[in-house]
Amino acid sequence: MDGKKKTNEIGAAIRVGDWAKPTTGLAPGYTQANLVILSKKYAYDFLLFCMRNPKTCPLIEVTDAGSPEPKQTAPGADLRTDIPQYRVYRHGELVEETSDISSYWQDDFVSFLIGCSFTFEKPLLDNGIPIRYIEEGRNVSMYSTNIPSESAGIFSGPMVVSMRPMKPSEAIRATQITSRFPSVHGAPVHIGNPAAIGIADINKPDFGDPVTIHEGEVPVFWGCGVTPQAAVMASKPELVITHAPGHMFITDVKDEEYAVI
Repeated sequence: MDGKKKTNEIGAAIRVGDWAKPTTGLAPGYTQANLVILSKKYAYDFLLFCMRNPKTCPLIEVTDAGSPEPKQTAPGADLRTDIPQYRVYRHGELVEETSDISSYWQDDFVSFLIGCSFTFEKPLLDNGIPIRYIEEGRNVSMYSTNIPSESAGIFSGPMVVSMRPMKPSEAIRATQITSRFPSVHGAPVHIGNPAAIGIADINKPDFGDPVTIHEGEVPVFWGCGVTPQAAVMASKPELVITHAPGHMFITDVKDEEYAVI
């Protein structure tokens, strides 16, 4: 089966509700993306927020106003239905999680696809670096930090990070590998003591699931595309739709297209 057909079939399965779980480990080798949808009147502010925070919000596509089709990264897909779970925020408050946002769609909506660290799972695994949340069948652990994002227009808020526990030698190799993928968060932003970045309890993530940290392992933290959701909650625009944490949009773009040699 060719890759394009595979990603089309996965999108179709998500669209009809046959896949309603997090997308970690799905379609290895293909880029996954975070999603933010908002009114055109906020689009410039949000674009500027992404430009000022490239570690957490690396843009891979912005759609035309009113179009649910990501023409550059997945032609023919529909951002209203092709993610397993969405979150709907009104004035910064989460009001619904749903698998279909067609009823919310507006003609002035602009969609932002943001690089996701799930994209570098395969390169890590190919180099013998285990990914605990895949091993345990869980969602990745994500935490709000005390690191502020750089504000832009109405948008501000804390950096959110994802965490993967590793042996110190694996953390060094993982840093080398992920540095080649700046479009999907790149190198870690912190390694080691969670309290140093404002995380009080590593076993109680703000998003996703806790995972086992074995003796001799250190937590390794990457910038996370849930950061825009933290900004939405802090900034309170009228209506914003995002992916649910861990439930990503799967593109037709191969991982290596975002790798820097």
